[in-house]
Amino acid sequence: MGLTERHWGMTHQQQRLLWRSGFFLLFVLAPVLDLFRFDLNENHLVFLGRPWILETQAYLNGDISSARMAWNMALRFFLPLGLVIGGGVFIAWRWGRLYCGWLCPHFSVVEIINGLMRRATGRYSIWEKKPLPVRQLDGVTVEPRRSWWIVTVLAVLFFSFLWAVVLLTYLLPPREVYGNLFSGELTRNQALFIGVATFLLTIEFSLARHLFCRFGCAIGLFQSLVWMGNRRALVVSFNRRRARLCADCDSSCEHACPMRLKPRKNKRHMFTCTQCMQCIDACDRVQGSRGEAPLLKMLQDQCALDASARDFGQRPDVPEDCYRD
Repeated sequence: MGLTERHWGMTHQQQRLLWRSGFFLLFVLAPVLDLFRFDLNENHLVFLGRPWILETQAYLNGDISSARMAWNMALRFFLPLGLVIGGGVFIAWRWGRLYCGWLCPHFSVVEIINGLMRRATGRYSIWEKKPLPVRQLDGVTVEPRRSWWIVTVLAVLFFSFLWAVVLLTYLLPPREVYGNLFSGELTRNQALFIGVATFLLTIEFSLARHLFCRFGCAIGLFQSLVWMGNRRALVVSFNRRRARLCADCDSSCEHACPMRLKPRKNKRHMFTCTQCMQCIDACDRVQGSRGEAPLLKMLQDQCALDASARDFGQRPDVPEDCYRD
């Protein structure tokens, strides 16, 4: 099943919405359902409703043997750690920041706030100098209205508060956190955690969400570094042979990118690409209205070299049919 294919009659963005919505619900409900959390009261992990402990104290007390302790370390520490890191490296090596674009609950919020900010100001971020076009060649039309600021601010506050509460449920029993919250009886430490976290997340979501995704998120940065090491990994590629068709375009592909990247450039300029494919779809709509094939395409293996190795005077040999459907 290729990432660039469409399934069940759904567009790329409909598929992404389905995946991101499901993972966002999982992120919120995982502690509540005891699927995964760390209980500070008991000082151990909870996984699939069961305590996930190494029995270190029992070993120090002489209650279990060295063999059992070694088994616990192998089964409950090194094996899960190896699977998570190994799986993450493999996915990032082959497909880049797939987690960011298709699952990450933080990036889902980033895209929501991007859309609201554009409706309020005509920009995805208050730091952008020029507003985006009201009407684009890809069919997107957004007329900024100041009234959308109310919705934008409320959304930032809501998601910041939600994130703060959910993060706390990963550390303390969810029943205790939600019970105290709804009854208005939060402990001092619980109220302090939620208040400080909400304040910091409000600043991040409103002012620095793109900066955080690019350089502040360790998971995202790790994926980008691994991805950049593989020249044959999945990458947005630009059909240079038909570049003349971009002459009268309004850069709809760049306007569609939630990370504010320029997808027609080489891979090293796309370091933080999340593989969301919004630029691909925008180009498809623009060129499709003209009866032309899109100029951007997700490519990998030998075909990916045109974007990842074409730089500093290099002209990699890529198959001629890479951009054919």
